[in-house]
Amino acid sequence: MFTIENYTDTIKRNLELNSDKLIGKLTEIKKLDFYSEVELLDFSSSMEPTRYELSIEMYSMDKEGNEVFYEGDDSTVFADSMNVVEDVVYYEEQTDQTDDFLAFYEQNEEELVIAEQETVKNWFVDCWKKADGQGFQLPSYLSFHDEYKSYDLKENKWISEDEMWSY
Repeated sequence: MFTIENYTDTIKRNLELNSDKLIGKLTEIKKLDFYSEVELLDFSSSMEPTRYELSIEMYSMDKEGNEVFYEGDDSTVFADSMNVVEDVVYYEEQTDQTDDFLAFYEQNEEELVIAEQETVKNWFVDCWKKADGQGFQLPSYLSFHDEYKSYDLKENKWISEDEMWSY
């Protein structure tokens, strides 16, 4: 029998297997010398529901919502996007339960999407703290693909996408 709690517990366990990798990458990012036109960092998460894979990409952005690139000669200056984690499997369904799981997911999709995002957010925030994320100089946010909210990693709260660009 599928439950939202069992599903999110499985996601949590699978994500935790990748915590060291995420902490290491966040620590690496924290050490970057960002180009002066970079005004915030957007850690954008996308979940591939047909393969149950999670990827997080970091974008260096200006406050108008444009990605910032650096084309100068100083190789120590950074402004670009970067894979933070890629193709992390967050759930594996049993082969003989595919139809049952899909029916469960369709019946509970709205609640499950919220639970997935909250689980990913909690994992990311935990890793963020372990990587001394509060030491990041730039405002930083975790967002989800095709959503209109972001998690403010400095203020530890959900905000609307509009708020992200209006600081």
